[in-house]
Amino acid sequence: MYRLRQIGIAAVTNFQRWKQEPKVYMSFGLGFVICFLLSNKVILFSVAHQTSLQMMEPFIWTFGDAKSILVISLGLLLLFSDIPNLSNEVPLFLVRMDRRTWLLGQILYVILATFIYVSFIFLSTMILAGHNSYPADMWSPTAAILGYSSIGEKIAVPAFVKVLELSFPYEVTFHIFGLMLGYTLVLSALILVLNLYRENLGMIGGILYSGFGFLMNPEVIQGIFHLSPGREKWANILFGWISPLNHATYYMHNFGYDLLPRLWMSYLFFSVVTIGLAGLSMLRIRTYPFSFTGTQQR
Repeated sequence: MYRLRQIGIAAVTNFQRWKQEPKVYMSFGLGFVICFLLSNKVILFSVAHQTSLQMMEPFIWTFGDAKSILVISLGLLLLFSDIPNLSNEVPLFLVRMDRRTWLLGQILYVILATFIYVSFIFLSTMILAGHNSYPADMWSPTAAILGYSSIGEKIAVPAFVKVLELSFPYEVTFHIFGLMLGYTLVLSALILVLNLYRENLGMIGGILYSGFGFLMNPEVIQGIFHLSPGREKWANILFGWISPLNHATYYMHNFGYDLLPRLWMSYLFFSVVTIGLAGLSMLRIRTYPFSFTGTQQR
């Protein structure tokens, strides 16, 4: 129990620093602005056609799309740019606890901060839906119009018929939230482990991770190689398995009639990769050269 308390203290110290960190306000502010820009199409469509929205649909239609997940995850690059933060308290922590315990506190902080960030994005879309939404677990007339007509494609809203036919809003929201969380946890853990090997390497690794997901997007692949319909189908399946961003995209999964990964496989994929990166961090901390250049003036 004493060690768990030490881990908790190390994690909480990072959160206490948030009120003094401009980058935290910038990360969440940027996230809210991106939510507004991405979900605005659905909300304006609903207002223009005088149709209601299920309160979670802006989140579903916005972040059921790979590009939106990619864009919103970039806020974490800013939030975790200097993780692990070697603040004034760290020398004292290293005297009172061992390196692994301190690092476990940093890992706990990364997990909780990522969850808070994704939750903030989710709540932002619900707030933006406003008074024109309702909480019942049933699809709205807006969803029906976007899903069963070509209007969704015209305004670039990813409303997919198989989502409407096979599930309900609360279930879809749960999975999109979980997949987003898995994708961003991998990104956060990657930034942490790379920064332990070299300062600022995490930012480079995070950008490459995001770039790989973008290049493995089916639309991008088709645009580059101009594949025939048959080859495009198999390319979508292949990259659906190997791309973390495609694993995070709800409609890029097997719902009973294709060869894409199932939802539980994507959850397992994100869990294994996150645990693996955390394990690498634990190995690295044994030889990590702490460097304290001075203290801040209060």
